[in-house]
Amino acid sequence: MDTQPQTHGLFIGGTWHRPGPTFEVSDPATGRTVAEVSDAGPGDALAALDAAAQAQPDWAGTPPRERAEILRRAFDLLVARTEEFAELATLEMGRPLAESRAEVAYAAEFLRWFAEEAVRIAGEHRTAPGGDFRIVTARRPVGPCYLITPWNFPLAMITRKVGPALAAGCTVVIKPAEATPLCALALASLLAEAGVPAGVVNVLPTLDPGPVTTALLADERLRKLSFTGSTEVGRMLLAQSAPGVLRTSMELGGNAPFLVFDDADIEAAADGALVAKMRNAGQSCVAANRFIVHRAVAADFAEALRARMAPLRLGPGSDPASQVGPLIDEAARTRIHGLVTDAADKGAKVLLGGEIPAGPGAFYPPTLLVDVPPDAALLHREIFGPVAAITVQPDEEAMVEAANATAAGLVAFAYTRDLQRAFRVGDRLEAGMVGLNRGLVSNAAAPFGGIKQSGLGREGGFEGIDEYLEVKYMAIQA
Repeated sequence: MDTQPQTHGLFIGGTWHRPGPTFEVSDPATGRTVAEVSDAGPGDALAALDAAAQAQPDWAGTPPRERAEILRRAFDLLVARTEEFAELATLEMGRPLAESRAEVAYAAEFLRWFAEEAVRIAGEHRTAPGGDFRIVTARRPVGPCYLITPWNFPLAMITRKVGPALAAGCTVVIKPAEATPLCALALASLLAEAGVPAGVVNVLPTLDPGPVTTALLADERLRKLSFTGSTEVGRMLLAQSAPGVLRTSMELGGNAPFLVFDDADIEAAADGALVAKMRNAGQSCVAANRFIVHRAVAADFAEALRARMAPLRLGPGSDPASQVGPLIDEAARTRIHGLVTDAADKGAKVLLGGEIPAGPGAFYPPTLLVDVPPDAALLHREIFGPVAAITVQPDEEAMVEAANATAAGLVAFAYTRDLQRAFRVGDRLEAGMVGLNRGLVSNAAAPFGGIKQSGLGREGGFEGIDEYLEVKYMAIQA
């Protein structure tokens, strides 16, 4: 792939637009500018909504089988271009190519899954209890949707929203993260090639998302907002969505506990912990954030995890030997190092890492801390980096209580060889998703989402398309 800086426009109404201002996209491994992208403003946002609103009736009326075939063609095209999209993802967000290839496969599965779901949108027909009329329900597309996606999975977080939206018959305006807009723009071209009509998908990169979002949320033609990002921003978007009574889906921050019980298979738990912590250098909302370990196995688990983290090679994602890429930017590295320093100052012991490496790029080494005190900030904030913090508890009750002591409720992990304990703890953990003896829960066929302050709604699974459908009820005289 050509890595020379190129200029990319906005995708509105099926064509590329290049208004005046642009912003730079940088490779976090080197700091080098890799592209310039048109910077959308409120006027561009309304133009994109114009296109989406005009395309909405025809797209909603397109036969489900036709929508399904378009999504299936998009799946095939994306799989065929795995290397191209993987290189693009690595270029703009830094992760190793092997992980970027895995993201492309994951992203493609949402297109295939919802291609299959498009033809299964069903209603209901039944007789009213009094026998005097029929109750008929149908499910209809919500209408134009605004999709806001994060930088950490620049392709999959889009297909996870676009797949069900298009399958349901909704048009969309996508605002990718300003750090990683290139995959979104490439996907827009791919969808158009697959047969998505002009105006159904629009993409608006912007360096200043506030005015763009305000303009869209204030327009009565917009009917839904789907957001993946921090809880703080989610709260603001919910408030902005209230005047228009918009349908909202929110996939917000996490503070995932990873419980290791005294009867756990320690080697399996350490393998699962490595996946749950180090995938994407820990830059994932479902990354394990707090390792809560029974005191009887704490030392063994810490050593097993240290032995797996220590050999991981830090380096640019384009280097096939790299296993851990850079963080998204210098600000992220500074924040994460501050959390590590705070924990160490309060008494935590650093077993591995904990120092900023010399040289270019926003790199931070795999870091492992033990004896982390309860008041350490990294136990109460989403780390979003390659830092594992171990705390010790005396029994199951204390472990579950510690796991639930957070306002977040996205995902939790637990390792035990006791089947009864697995179900008991799984039921008690306050999270929308639970990985039992498994460090990875994400799958296109499963409903992804949280409880408490980790969000509203679900993405993926049979439930994912429901977020883009409304129920219409008709009472028909018998």
